[in-house]
Amino acid sequence: MARIKYRDADVALMARMMRAEAEGEGKQGMLYVGNVIVNRVKANCSDFRDVRTVRQVIFQVQGGNFSFEAVQKGNVFYQRARESEKRLARQNLEYWRQQPAKFALWYFNPYAPCPPTWYDQPFSGQFKNHCYYEPTGETCEEIYTGG
Repeated sequence: MARIKYRDADVALMARMMRAEAEGEGKQGMLYVGNVIVNRVKANCSDFRDVRTVRQVIFQVQGGNFSFEAVQKGNVFYQRARESEKRLARQNLEYWRQQPAKFALWYFNPYAPCPPTWYDQPFSGQFKNHCYYEPTGETCEEIYTGG
């Protein structure tokens, strides 16, 4: 059973985001970004209450800006998804999750060492240039339960 409900359009949209945010970090980096997207759909807590689809996650606005830099700036996000990224997106949607993004809801590239917390959320690990942060159990228990 898939981790979340999705359609072909979600696969293509998620694949574009994964490529735009982490193409330079290879397949593994793109999978971590995809993991965060799926986690945000699953999490009904923190900044992600009432965000229940891939499309809502990717186009979510917080503080007057899109949540993802790739949507704000455009870069590769507006190019078509390639089959290789679509395969990675399907992996995330169906089953794939690993640390440091296994429970992560946030990531960013600080262009410096990763801080130990980000908006009071603990650091869960780093992959290449991206730092990943997961909520505490008290903040978002449901991210730690279920598939």
